[in-house]
Amino acid sequence: MTEIPRAEQEALVFVANKAADAARKITLPYFRGQQLATENKAGEGFDPVTRADREAEKAICEILKDLRPQDAIHGEEYGFHPGTSGLTWVLDPIDGTRGYMSGTPTWGTLISLRDETGPVMGLIDQPYIGERFFGGFGISELRRGAVITPLAVRPAASLADAILYTTHPGVGTKAEGDAFAVLSQNVRLTRFGMDCYAYALLAAGTVDLVVEAGLFPYDIQAPIAVIEAAGGIVTDWKGDPAHEGGRVLAAASAELHAGAMKILDASVNG
Repeated sequence: MTEIPRAEQEALVFVANKAADAARKITLPYFRGQQLATENKAGEGFDPVTRADREAEKAICEILKDLRPQDAIHGEEYGFHPGTSGLTWVLDPIDGTRGYMSGTPTWGTLISLRDETGPVMGLIDQPYIGERFFGGFGISELRRGAVITPLAVRPAASLADAILYTTHPGVGTKAEGDAFAVLSQNVRLTRFGMDCYAYALLAAGTVDLVVEAGLFPYDIQAPIAVIEAAGGIVTDWKGDPAHEGGRVLAAASAELHAGAMKILDASVNG
């Protein structure tokens, strides 16, 4: 793991927040407007990208190139730009573009910083609600304007009492969806459609599990940093690191994580 001096940690936190502020100035004016200029970037199916996605990522990159030119950048819309510091900013300017298009305030801007081992700092920013969830360098907090609230996962619930989230009922392939359905039958409540905001709720202590599949690094690295700083656990469905994406299991406790992972792994692998 890259050793980052305290003074540099503070500078990195400042840069992350400044970049999120820059993205907010782009995403908010377009939200619930008529000028999104949506395109489909998928060869098959529907994978939307909007003018706001692209402009917000450019705004973030301008901040990073100005204040941290030594760092690499990996963004959803504009790919990878190398650096020399051993640190990489991983960006999703609008996670939940479908929600953004349809006017639901469940999307967010994801900004994280990783070293060779994975994410060390991240934030989930929901501009319309005015909430910013931050985790890393010993900080775990929710900011609403000038109000700062500590983040912490809630006390461990049994699997039977847990609240489970995923973005879409399909959850990846048919086998992955079937595995999720089995897990869903073993929890108290299952909800859908929150995108990155579900991870924020886990870190805030209001839900217990988030399960997804088919993710990319920029979808999950900021949530990993935020949830782990709040005391939670994020891995793939086998318990291995999830920062490269794929199948993701986020849990509020080790007990919940183990119980959910056992069901998912057994279901998807027989």
